[in-house]
Amino acid sequence: MVEDEPGQVPKLAEDARLDSLERRLEQAQATEATRTGRAPAADANEQLGNRVLSTLIGGLVGGALIGWVLDKLFHTGHVLLIVFLVLGTVGGFWSIFKLASQKPAAADGDDQRK
Repeated sequence: MVEDEPGQVPKLAEDARLDSLERRLEQAQATEATRTGRAPAADANEQLGNRVLSTLIGGLVGGALIGWVLDKLFHTGHVLLIVFLVLGTVGGFWSIFKLASQKPAAADGDDQRK
């Protein structure tokens, strides 16, 4: 009797050990690339995004920390915490606005000739 299917072994379910091996291999390759300096550098958009995120988080955490310390120092409840949290948030957004309104640097150095 002739079968209509090709003579290949049917697809077997993935083995969890193979998945684990693939993940460990990818991690080892990424670690080795970083160690030898062959890791791909972050592009400008990724760098800008990281800078925006750190600016916003820094403003929030810095304002909250300063407000909390001053509240503990002057025994004012949570008034200064809220005030400095708002000020830190506004400062963070202001820094992000200034960062976003900057013109990108020229890649070929045309600004150098002036």
